[in-house]
Amino acid sequence: MSRSSATRSVLPSHTPSRGGKPHTIRIIGGDWKRTPLPVLDLEGLRPTPDRVRETLFNWLGQDLSGQHCFDMFAGSGALGFEAASRGAARVVMAEKSGKAAAQLRANQAKLGARNIEIAEADALRLASGLTPGSFDVIFLDPPFGDEALLLRALEVCVPLAAPDGAIYVECGEPLDIAAIDALAGWTFARDGNAGAVRYHLLRRQNEE
Repeated sequence: MSRSSATRSVLPSHTPSRGGKPHTIRIIGGDWKRTPLPVLDLEGLRPTPDRVRETLFNWLGQDLSGQHCFDMFAGSGALGFEAASRGAARVVMAEKSGKAAAQLRANQAKLGARNIEIAEADALRLASGLTPGSFDVIFLDPPFGDEALLLRALEVCVPLAAPDGAIYVECGEPLDIAAIDALAGWTFARDGNAGAVRYHLLRRQNEE
């Protein structure tokens, strides 16, 4: 499956929507562990599964105290809320959908999460205006199947990573680093797959 085996969570990744009601995800670690959060039933909104989130934060370390994170295509906010729950000092979430962004703000208020900043904005445009080298972890989970968007997102987010920072990429197909100019000098620190989800943790080669 991967060079690092995923551990299956005992929590469901989401509760199926009934009659148009929101899905529910649960934070799986940190201060808000097991807290349920509603997620709107919107086309293309695909929360990162529990087992993948659990594996990712095992890779990153369970404690993100003091770290700055950027959730570039926030969607449900599953990744950003997990990072904030585990002590990140700052989590910037970008979400273009007004409805999804409103749900993110409602969940932020529910948690009282002062370390989260939610930007209702185009992720690429927002990223181009952020300070280079300012993020320890960047979560990159764009809509599956849009290769051009993924490549453009990598181009704009790579400069935002701190020298020892990491970029997490979630996509529907294996990521070919050698074929992506923006990832020159980067390597897989970890990677894996869970069903149709491929996930990769990238770091600069001189950091591994």
